[in-house]
Amino acid sequence: MSTIVGKRKRKSEHPYLTGNFAPVTDTFQSTPCSYIGSIPSELLGGQYVRNGGNPVSNSDLGRDAHWFDGDGMLAGVLFKRSSSGSNRVTPHFVNQYILTDVCLSSFENTNLRTPILPSIATLVSPIASLIVILIRIFRSIFLVLLSHLPGSQQAIKRISVANTGIIYHDGRALATCESGPPMRVRLPGLETVGWYDGKQAEGEEVLSQGTDEQDARFGGKGVLSFMKEWTTGHPKVDPCTGEMLLFHCTFVAPYVHYSVIPRERKPGTPLPNLLNAPVPGCSGGKMMHDFGVSRNNTVILDLPLTLTPFNLLRNHPVVCFEPNSPARFGVFPRRQPEKVKWFETDGCCIFHTANTWDENDAHGNTAAVNLLTCRLTSASLVFSAGNLTPPPHPHRKEVVTKRPRMSFFAKYDLDDDIDNTEKLGELEPLLSEQRHAKVAYDATPPCKDPPISSDDEEQCRLYYYRFSLDSPIPTVTHQYALSSIPFEFPTLNPAVDMSAAKYIYGCSTSHESFGAALGKATKIDVLVKMDVLTLLTRAQNRRPEPVTGCVDTRSISQIFSSAEDQDPIKAFRMPDGWYAQEARFVSRDKPESEDDGYLLFYAFNEAQLNRFGECPEGAVSELWIIDAKNMQDIIARISLPQRVPYGLHGNWFTEDQIRLQRPVELTRTMPVDKPKTLWSKIKGTMIAASG
Repeated sequence: MSTIVGKRKRKSEHPYLTGNFAPVTDTFQSTPCSYIGSIPSELLGGQYVRNGGNPVSNSDLGRDAHWFDGDGMLAGVLFKRSSSGSNRVTPHFVNQYILTDVCLSSFENTNLRTPILPSIATLVSPIASLIVILIRIFRSIFLVLLSHLPGSQQAIKRISVANTGIIYHDGRALATCESGPPMRVRLPGLETVGWYDGKQAEGEEVLSQGTDEQDARFGGKGVLSFMKEWTTGHPKVDPCTGEMLLFHCTFVAPYVHYSVIPRERKPGTPLPNLLNAPVPGCSGGKMMHDFGVSRNNTVILDLPLTLTPFNLLRNHPVVCFEPNSPARFGVFPRRQPEKVKWFETDGCCIFHTANTWDENDAHGNTAAVNLLTCRLTSASLVFSAGNLTPPPHPHRKEVVTKRPRMSFFAKYDLDDDIDNTEKLGELEPLLSEQRHAKVAYDATPPCKDPPISSDDEEQCRLYYYRFSLDSPIPTVTHQYALSSIPFEFPTLNPAVDMSAAKYIYGCSTSHESFGAALGKATKIDVLVKMDVLTLLTRAQNRRPEPVTGCVDTRSISQIFSSAEDQDPIKAFRMPDGWYAQEARFVSRDKPESEDDGYLLFYAFNEAQLNRFGECPEGAVSELWIIDAKNMQDIIARISLPQRVPYGLHGNWFTEDQIRLQRPVELTRTMPVDKPKTLWSKIKGTMIAASG
């Protein structure tokens, strides 16, 4: 276990390098876990896996750091059947680094004190000087070049850390990140196989050579082909056709390329691959994290959050938010990006879409495309997640807060008008005596609070757009929030993805204002279920104000206090001191309704933190399973052998998906110790000097 001595003085005040944000150093092979409650039969043989950043080089705790940084690490729980083949199950925990080029080079070069790649915090900082940014970039280039010299075990050919998400497509589990192509991993052991290029993954049996078209890969050919390999962290897989859809964002025109990869393992003749097709009309290099996909159409998000080294020529950070620029949405038929129509409206930031679906006319033609997103009114989260002071919102209003400002690491109680009785049905004992445990802080603050904003203009809400395809001029006919409460990390029943799903689940905070709790979306103490179709129906009867309007204006306190059985918004509140992570929906085998299933997520009790807000040796996390229908009952709590740091996105893999994985010939392995040579000593000295 990674050990932090409880009585020593803190070395860092960076909130993303301490507490349960701090990385772990141990990995576990399949390890049995104890649990309380009952494991649903639907989970037998399947595995829940979550991705997130876990920096290998982390000895310099005073460095720049961002929550989106870090080498990818997968943490999974396999619901392993008993050897007798009965319905008895024992959960097994496994966690492994994703052995990217960068990760392997970091393990090989133990003299590194900071990660090889510059932190996003450096690139986004408005006060970082041009010389500092260039020094960090040239350091990375220097370390990459060193890795290609003789004596290196791993040359860095791709700079992705694969730390964002994990999906399943056509017999492959793929870890994702927008700085490179997907990386294939093998379930359930989470071993790294190799980079996936749109045709096959390294480590698989080599395919016979075919025509140039058959040999097409991500990036294509040419000097800039490496940039066109950069793939969104959120590829989409159509639950009906099995197609995987991706986009590739670069710094040079046409800025966005687009790929559709059919499922080969399907009866009949699959559609051909569509690789690296340009999407015309994008306004520049952007920090483009997600996109929308319906059954027939795709939506590209061209938002005013630029990401390009050319910003330095304008004396702007590499990552720069331009609030007075518009938000643009490119809508086109799934396999025809050249027919894109661009819709323009008020500027915003969107990191995650919740669902996209088509609206057809009487003739079966698409009349409009609907998009649900987690819409932010500013880029403050990008700054706060890097421990940077966010710039003021362009429409900032000084407001009197109803309660003291809260930070990521503050302990708090809910408003007095909330009934603190947890509604857990028959499974109340699952919370045991730790239910109301408080974080064990003394008068000494555990660490510096991340910069936050108390401005009500700072919002992150589940938001609805409707793009009319019938209008002669591209028109956004509807745009408003469904609820006023904070909402991020959305999920839904995957069977209804890309269609008019009734329910969307997401993460929230018990704090009234997202602005005053920026980062609470990463320190999650509330899970929310929204009946979006009911809320949209209400909006038809009383249309909210465009852009700024909201269908349900209740606070989270009022939602908790609601006794309405058919309330379109239901919320599950974590016990005091406990925090959740992004949840994933798993359906029952024979569901009676769309929401008949379970939510799986990792949970951590911050009562384990020591007086400095750090995780001592022995701190552990749990995997919780709750009823997704009533949003009250805790079905089971699984005790893990170590903690799982607050991370990003996970997924559920069925027993059949694990069984039907494509065969693998070779997996990546950790570097081995070799005898020191004169060159290796010189190289080590240069690496140590670089920091």
